[in-house]
Amino acid sequence: MVKDVEEYISYEDFLALCDEDTLAEWVNGKIERYSSASDVHQDLAGWLNSVLRIYVEANKLGIIRSAPFQMKTGPDLPGREPDIIFLRDENRDKLKKRYLDGPADLVIEIISEESLLRDRGEKFAEYEIGGVKEYWILDPETKRADFFILKEGRYERRVEDTHGIYHSEIIEGLWLKVAWLWNLPPVLDVLRELV
Repeated sequence: MVKDVEEYISYEDFLALCDEDTLAEWVNGKIERYSSASDVHQDLAGWLNSVLRIYVEANKLGIIRSAPFQMKTGPDLPGREPDIIFLRDENRDKLKKRYLDGPADLVIEIISEESLLRDRGEKFAEYEIGGVKEYWILDPETKRADFFILKEGRYERRVEDTHGIYHSEIIEGLWLKVAWLWNLPPVLDVLRELV
């Protein structure tokens, strides 16, 4: 357990102080703590992590990491801990022992009551500036899914098709029925449909 540090702390010192059980991010040179996730949040994060990890590994597309794992998109940007990140194989050199040094290709944030403004505001801007190519913001409470693709340095919103299916532009061949995010069908059933 790390004690609170009020004065400026470098990102390297933050990484040295905080272990994998510390729920915190490095923002503007300070440690920002956050609360543990709700049961609904954990269900969705676990389900997505399973589906994406198996799909990505089976198709040899890259790697999936889930919180707690830091991502530092740029030298002047915060160190964040997204719920899920995807990194293409060709970008594996960004992967360090305890953090991702540069933007993930895809970041997924699952909104909780205390993270609404952070995920839709601060992180949206940071990920856009930092170069995260695809950003999903999922709100299980309101059953709202927002998908964004980075085009010429700005996020453009994408929507599901008329059948309620979202096609990722970053994970090759991946599509999801948006309704799956709210009712979480068995992972093996989903994977049978995806392959």
